[in-house]
Amino acid sequence: MPDPIRLRFAPSPTGYLHIGSARTALFNWLYARHLAGQGLDASFLLRIEDTDLERSKPELIDVIFNTLEWLGIDWDGEPVLQSSLADEHRGAVARLLGSGAAYRCACTQDEVAARVAASGVPGYDGFCRDRAVSADVAHVVRFRVPDEGLTAFDDLIRGRVSFEHSSLEDFVLQRRDGSPMFVVANAVDDLAMGITHVIRGEDLLNVTPKMLLVRAALGTPQPPVFAHLPLIVGDNRKKLSKRRDDVAIADYQARGILPEAMVNYLALLGWGPSDGVEVRPIREIVELFEAADINPASAMFDVKKLEAINGEYLRALPVDEFVAASEPFLAAAPWAERVDPAVFAALAPDVQLRVRRLDEVPGTVDFVFLAEPEIDEVSWQKVMGADGAAPLLDAAIAAFDGVAAEGHGAWVRDRLHAETLAVAERAGLKLGKAQAPVRVAVTGRTVGPPLFEALEVLGAETVLGRLRAARARL
Repeated sequence: MPDPIRLRFAPSPTGYLHIGSARTALFNWLYARHLAGQGLDASFLLRIEDTDLERSKPELIDVIFNTLEWLGIDWDGEPVLQSSLADEHRGAVARLLGSGAAYRCACTQDEVAARVAASGVPGYDGFCRDRAVSADVAHVVRFRVPDEGLTAFDDLIRGRVSFEHSSLEDFVLQRRDGSPMFVVANAVDDLAMGITHVIRGEDLLNVTPKMLLVRAALGTPQPPVFAHLPLIVGDNRKKLSKRRDDVAIADYQARGILPEAMVNYLALLGWGPSDGVEVRPIREIVELFEAADINPASAMFDVKKLEAINGEYLRALPVDEFVAASEPFLAAAPWAERVDPAVFAALAPDVQLRVRRLDEVPGTVDFVFLAEPEIDEVSWQKVMGADGAAPLLDAAIAAFDGVAAEGHGAWVRDRLHAETLAVAERAGLKLGKAQAPVRVAVTGRTVGPPLFEALEVLGAETVLGRLRAARARL
């Protein structure tokens, strides 16, 4: 291990932080914190690659900061803006030009494309290599790739990786407007920040030999330690697409995925603990995480598994924390002004056992706060269309009327359960069959929180009113 050890996450502020970028940030952070936990001088740094002036937006830098903070991914020192290193980028290109490792190229994209079409050979053909193009002519700067040999490096995940120089074209270092290309800015920035380990997606694997060539030409041949992460694919086994898939971390935050659950799940996209226990505190993941244990095979992003893990984290919350986490989602409901916090708190322990996302909470308890339940027609036809629904409602109304007449102290879940069980026995049915019409009449659907707890919270007047309304509809 080099000393000190420096890892980095280098997002571009051109969009919202997505699943792949978040996974990259997390794996760098996990490895840095793991090594630090072993007593090594290891840091995790943040660099904002903001040199794309047309697409980079200052407000999206804040989105990156906020999303990382939400995930619990902290960084060491102040974030570095790539734009602040612009002089170093230009100086590096000038040094490469001066040493002959780079040259000016006046070819337009159309001219290059025309020669490729005529020759049938893809890539730039070195047309300007020996033309000594003047600096006064509109030009790009290209790197002079050696004609022979190869560039190779060791990857913690993929082993030995090599690229024949004959497979690399003379790539562009600087655009016509003088702005640096990613490969030179990336190489210079990593050198300036003392980066020793580069963990990034395998989509950048083909950039790595170019970066190493640039570093060597600048007189720093010692490469960082590389680890190229596997692609994240959807259930169709295709790479996640911003157009086709929900990939923004903010989307899942808005659905009520807890940050702890998201981080736990992201850690499993390409890595897994040796003991097979997948749901565990982040401190344990840090202790166990080794970059060499990352699987090179593609990792499938399974939303159902993410939600299942989130459900486990929700159930593990103290009830008061679950109530607090649910409040923003209840406040966004169209009937928010009718929410009684005490009533929701009474239902919360049962709701907590049933939801996998916090945005499911309002739809689970809406019947409690609406003046009338929203009837799910499929549930109504399934239950109320069956023979015997009307007599069951009549029997339940009669039984509950009797309980209500005894006073408020009698209207409790155990008594309501006992009365409904008696209705079922008289009808020769199991409790589940007998209570189904009551549930649909009161809640509007066939599933939801435990029925008798809900009946107790709603109170006798509301429950009997809904039962009579359903009976009238029948």
